[in-house]
Amino acid sequence: MMMKTIIPKLTIVGAGPGDPELITLKAIKAIQSADVILYDALINKDLLDYASKKAELIFVGKRKGCYAYQQEQINELIVQRAKTKGHVVRLKGGDPFVFGRGAEEIDYVKPFGLETFVVPGISSALAVPAFQGIPLTKRGASESFWVITGTTKSHNMSNDIVLAAKSTATVVILMGMGKLQQIMDVFSSEGKSNTAVGIIQNGTTKDEKFGIGTVNTICDVVKKQQLSNPAIIVVGDVVKQRVALNSIAKQVETLKVA
Repeated sequence: MMMKTIIPKLTIVGAGPGDPELITLKAIKAIQSADVILYDALINKDLLDYASKKAELIFVGKRKGCYAYQQEQINELIVQRAKTKGHVVRLKGGDPFVFGRGAEEIDYVKPFGLETFVVPGISSALAVPAFQGIPLTKRGASESFWVITGTTKSHNMSNDIVLAAKSTATVVILMGMGKLQQIMDVFSSEGKSNTAVGIIQNGTTKDEKFGIGTVNTICDVVKKQQLSNPAIIVVGDVVKQRVALNSIAKQVETLKVA
Protein backbone atom coordinates (compact mmCIF):
# COMPACT_ATOMS: atom_id res chain seq x y z
CA MET A 1 0.00 0.00 0.00
CA MET A 2 1.36 3.41 -0.98
CA MET A 3 1.79 5.88 1.86
CA LYS A 4 0.02 9.21 1.49
CA THR A 5 2.45 12.03 0.77
CA ILE A 6 1.97 14.72 3.38
CA ILE A 7 2.25 18.28 2.11
CA PRO A 8 2.22 20.56 5.16
CA LYS A 9 -0.14 23.44 4.46
CA LEU A 10 -1.91 26.15 6.43
CA THR A 11 -5.01 27.99 5.26
CA ILE A 12 -6.16 30.91 7.39
CA VAL A 13 -9.93 31.16 6.89
CA GLY A 14 -12.27 34.00 7.82
CA ALA A 15 -15.59 32.59 9.03
CA GLY A 16 -17.52 35.85 8.90
CA PRO A 17 -19.40 37.67 11.68
CA GLY A 18 -21.59 34.86 13.06
CA ASP A 19 -24.37 34.04 10.62
CA PRO A 20 -23.21 30.76 9.01
CA GLU A 21 -24.57 31.90 5.65
CA LEU A 22 -22.15 34.83 5.63
CA ILE A 23 -19.18 32.69 4.60
CA THR A 24 -17.58 32.46 1.19
CA LEU A 25 -17.61 29.44 -1.11
CA LYS A 26 -13.81 29.47 -1.03
CA ALA A 27 -13.90 29.19 2.77
CA ILE A 28 -16.29 26.22 2.62
CA LYS A 29 -14.02 24.45 0.12
CA ALA A 30 -11.06 24.98 2.45
CA ILE A 31 -12.99 23.54 5.41
CA GLN A 32 -14.04 20.52 3.34
CA SER A 33 -10.45 19.77 2.34
CA ALA A 34 -8.94 20.19 5.82
CA ASP A 35 -7.21 17.36 7.66
CA VAL A 36 -7.22 19.42 10.86
CA ILE A 37 -9.33 22.45 11.83
CA LEU A 38 -8.28 24.76 14.66
CA TYR A 39 -11.28 26.94 15.41
CA ASP A 40 -11.99 29.96 17.58
CA ALA A 41 -14.79 30.69 20.04
CA LEU A 42 -16.58 33.25 17.85
CA ILE A 43 -17.10 31.03 14.81
CA ASN A 44 -20.52 29.50 14.26
CA LYS A 45 -20.13 25.78 14.96
CA ASP A 46 -22.58 24.97 12.17
CA LEU A 47 -19.64 25.63 9.84
CA LEU A 48 -17.89 22.56 11.21
CA ASP A 49 -20.58 20.44 9.54
CA TYR A 50 -18.76 21.09 6.26
CA ALA A 51 -15.65 19.30 7.58
CA SER A 52 -14.70 15.79 6.54
CA LYS A 53 -15.64 13.07 9.04
CA LYS A 54 -11.94 12.22 9.11
CA ALA A 55 -10.86 15.74 10.02
CA GLU A 56 -9.57 16.46 13.51
CA LEU A 57 -11.41 19.39 15.11
CA ILE A 58 -9.58 21.30 17.85
CA PHE A 59 -11.06 24.21 19.80
CA VAL A 60 -8.35 26.81 20.44
CA GLY A 61 -10.51 29.83 21.34
CA LYS A 62 -10.96 32.07 24.32
CA ARG A 63 -14.07 32.39 26.49
CA LYS A 64 -14.44 35.04 29.20
CA GLY A 65 -10.68 35.51 29.44
CA CYS A 66 -9.95 31.76 29.66
CA TYR A 67 -7.68 30.45 26.93
CA ALA A 68 -7.93 26.87 25.64
CA TYR A 69 -4.44 27.44 24.23
CA GLN A 70 -2.04 30.37 24.44
CA GLN A 71 -1.04 31.89 21.08
CA GLU A 72 2.43 30.34 21.22
CA GLN A 73 0.84 26.91 21.73
CA ILE A 74 -1.50 27.46 18.78
CA ASN A 75 1.46 28.35 16.58
CA GLU A 76 3.28 25.17 17.58
CA LEU A 77 0.13 23.10 17.13
CA ILE A 78 -0.32 24.37 13.57
CA VAL A 79 3.19 23.30 12.61
CA GLN A 80 2.98 19.93 14.39
CA ARG A 81 -0.37 18.98 12.83
CA ALA A 82 0.64 20.22 9.37
CA LYS A 83 3.83 18.13 9.48
CA THR A 84 2.01 14.99 10.62
CA LYS A 85 -1.41 15.30 8.95
CA GLY A 86 -1.19 17.77 6.07
CA HIS A 87 -3.72 20.55 5.55
CA VAL A 88 -4.47 22.65 8.63
CA VAL A 89 -7.32 25.17 8.47
CA ARG A 90 -7.21 27.93 11.04
CA LEU A 91 -10.84 29.04 11.29
CA LYS A 92 -11.29 32.52 12.70
CA GLY A 93 -14.30 34.77 13.26
CA GLY A 94 -14.77 37.74 10.93
CA ASP A 95 -11.74 38.45 8.77
CA PRO A 96 -8.44 36.90 9.90
CA PHE A 97 -6.45 40.03 9.07
CA VAL A 98 -8.68 42.40 11.10
CA PHE A 99 -7.53 41.93 14.72
CA GLY A 100 -7.40 38.20 14.04
CA ARG A 101 -3.67 37.44 14.37
CA GLY A 102 -3.74 35.77 10.98
CA ALA A 103 -0.56 37.52 9.86
CA GLU A 104 1.22 36.54 13.08
CA GLU A 105 0.46 32.87 12.54
CA ILE A 106 1.66 32.97 8.93
CA ASP A 107 4.90 34.69 10.01
CA TYR A 108 5.48 31.93 12.56
CA VAL A 109 4.94 28.93 10.26
CA LYS A 110 6.78 30.21 7.18
CA PRO A 111 10.28 29.17 8.39
CA PHE A 112 8.97 25.61 8.88
CA GLY A 113 8.28 25.20 5.18
CA LEU A 114 4.47 25.24 5.26
CA GLU A 115 2.56 26.42 2.23
CA THR A 116 0.31 29.24 3.39
CA PHE A 117 -2.96 30.59 2.03
CA VAL A 118 -5.54 33.12 3.21
CA VAL A 119 -9.30 33.14 2.62
CA PRO A 120 -10.67 36.56 3.60
CA GLY A 121 -13.87 36.73 5.62
CA ILE A 122 -16.62 39.31 6.00
CA SER A 123 -15.47 41.48 8.88
CA SER A 124 -17.85 41.94 11.78
CA ALA A 125 -16.80 45.60 11.82
CA LEU A 126 -18.68 46.05 8.53
CA ALA A 127 -21.38 43.39 8.57
CA VAL A 128 -22.74 43.78 12.10
CA PRO A 129 -23.65 47.48 11.76
CA ALA A 130 -25.07 46.80 8.29
CA PHE A 131 -27.42 44.12 9.69
CA GLN A 132 -28.77 46.75 12.06
CA GLY A 133 -29.32 49.23 9.23
CA ILE A 134 -26.34 51.39 10.18
CA PRO A 135 -24.31 52.62 7.18
CA LEU A 136 -20.72 53.35 8.18
CA THR A 137 -20.54 56.05 5.53
CA LYS A 138 -23.32 58.22 4.16
CA ARG A 139 -23.22 61.40 2.15
CA GLY A 140 -23.83 64.34 4.41
CA ALA A 141 -23.23 62.32 7.59
CA SER A 142 -19.88 60.54 7.36
CA GLU A 143 -17.14 60.54 4.75
CA SER A 144 -14.96 57.85 6.36
CA PHE A 145 -14.76 55.36 9.20
CA TRP A 146 -12.21 54.09 11.68
CA VAL A 147 -12.00 50.51 12.93
CA ILE A 148 -10.14 50.37 16.23
CA THR A 149 -9.47 47.85 18.95
CA GLY A 150 -10.72 49.21 22.25
CA THR A 151 -8.22 47.25 24.30
CA THR A 152 -4.56 46.76 23.40
CA LYS A 153 -2.29 43.78 24.06
CA SER A 154 -1.22 45.48 27.31
CA HIS A 155 -4.92 45.74 28.34
CA ASN A 156 -4.98 49.52 28.00
CA MET A 157 -7.35 51.64 25.94
CA SER A 158 -5.97 52.23 22.46
CA ASN A 159 -4.47 55.70 21.96
CA ASP A 160 -6.06 55.74 18.51
CA ILE A 161 -9.41 56.28 20.26
CA VAL A 162 -8.18 59.75 21.21
CA LEU A 163 -7.30 60.53 17.59
CA ALA A 164 -10.57 59.08 16.25
CA ALA A 165 -12.65 61.12 18.69
CA LYS A 166 -11.23 64.30 17.16
CA SER A 167 -12.38 63.34 13.66
CA THR A 168 -15.79 63.56 11.99
CA ALA A 169 -15.60 59.89 10.95
CA THR A 170 -17.78 57.02 12.10
CA VAL A 171 -15.83 55.10 14.73
CA VAL A 172 -16.24 51.32 15.01
CA ILE A 173 -14.67 49.87 18.15
CA LEU A 174 -14.04 46.15 18.63
CA MET A 175 -13.18 44.59 21.98
CA GLY A 176 -14.06 47.82 23.77
CA MET A 177 -16.81 46.90 26.23
CA GLY A 178 -14.39 46.60 29.14
CA LYS A 179 -13.26 50.18 28.50
CA LEU A 180 -16.64 51.64 27.53
CA GLN A 181 -16.84 54.38 30.15
CA GLN A 182 -13.25 55.41 29.51
CA ILE A 183 -13.87 55.51 25.76
CA MET A 184 -17.04 57.57 26.14
CA ASP A 185 -15.18 60.00 28.40
CA VAL A 186 -12.73 60.62 25.57
CA PHE A 187 -15.53 61.43 23.11
CA SER A 188 -17.24 63.61 25.71
CA SER A 189 -14.03 65.60 26.22
CA GLU A 190 -14.11 66.39 22.49
CA GLY A 191 -17.55 67.97 22.80
CA LYS A 192 -19.43 64.95 21.48
CA SER A 193 -21.66 64.15 24.45
CA ASN A 194 -24.77 64.07 22.26
CA THR A 195 -23.28 62.01 19.43
CA ALA A 196 -25.24 58.83 18.75
CA VAL A 197 -23.82 55.47 19.87
CA GLY A 198 -25.00 51.97 19.01
CA ILE A 199 -23.84 48.75 20.65
CA ILE A 200 -24.52 45.41 18.99
CA GLN A 201 -23.92 42.18 20.88
CA ASN A 202 -23.64 38.80 19.09
CA GLY A 203 -24.25 40.53 15.78
CA THR A 204 -25.90 38.63 12.86
CA THR A 205 -26.80 35.70 15.13
CA LYS A 206 -30.07 34.58 16.72
CA ASP A 207 -28.76 35.94 20.05
CA GLU A 208 -28.22 39.46 18.71
CA LYS A 209 -28.99 42.33 21.09
CA PHE A 210 -28.88 46.04 20.34
CA GLY A 211 -28.70 49.19 22.42
CA ILE A 212 -28.79 52.77 21.21
CA GLY A 213 -28.03 56.00 23.03
CA THR A 214 -25.57 58.88 23.05
CA VAL A 215 -22.03 59.25 24.35
CA ASN A 216 -23.59 60.55 27.59
CA THR A 217 -26.22 57.83 28.01
CA ILE A 218 -24.88 54.63 26.44
CA CYS A 219 -23.31 53.27 29.65
CA ASP A 220 -26.74 53.42 31.33
CA VAL A 221 -28.29 51.71 28.28
CA VAL A 222 -25.72 48.91 28.55
CA LYS A 223 -26.57 48.34 32.22
CA LYS A 224 -30.32 48.45 31.62
CA GLN A 225 -30.21 46.05 28.66
CA GLN A 226 -27.42 43.91 30.13
CA LEU A 227 -25.22 44.16 27.05
CA SER A 228 -21.79 42.55 27.16
CA ASN A 229 -19.10 40.97 25.02
CA PRO A 230 -18.82 40.02 22.23
CA ALA A 231 -20.08 43.38 21.05
CA ILE A 232 -19.30 46.14 18.59
CA ILE A 233 -19.51 49.83 19.46
CA VAL A 234 -20.44 52.31 16.73
CA VAL A 235 -20.03 56.02 17.43
CA GLY A 236 -21.35 58.57 14.96
CA ASP A 237 -24.40 60.25 13.47
CA VAL A 238 -24.91 57.33 11.09
CA VAL A 239 -26.32 55.40 14.04
CA LYS A 240 -29.42 57.59 13.71
CA GLN A 241 -30.05 56.03 10.30
CA ARG A 242 -31.25 52.86 12.04
CA VAL A 243 -34.07 54.82 13.66
CA ALA A 244 -35.08 56.14 10.24
CA LEU A 245 -35.05 52.66 8.72
CA ASN A 246 -37.16 51.27 11.55
CA SER A 247 -39.65 54.09 11.07
CA ILE A 248 -39.91 53.28 7.34
CA ALA A 249 -40.36 49.57 8.11
CA LYS A 250 -43.20 50.32 10.52
CA GLN A 251 -44.93 52.47 7.89
CA VAL A 252 -44.68 49.62 5.39
CA GLU A 253 -46.17 47.16 7.89
CA THR A 254 -49.01 49.61 8.60
CA LEU A 255 -49.76 49.87 4.88
CA LYS A 256 -49.80 46.07 4.58
CA VAL A 257 -52.32 45.77 7.42
CA ALA A 258 -54.51 48.48 5.90
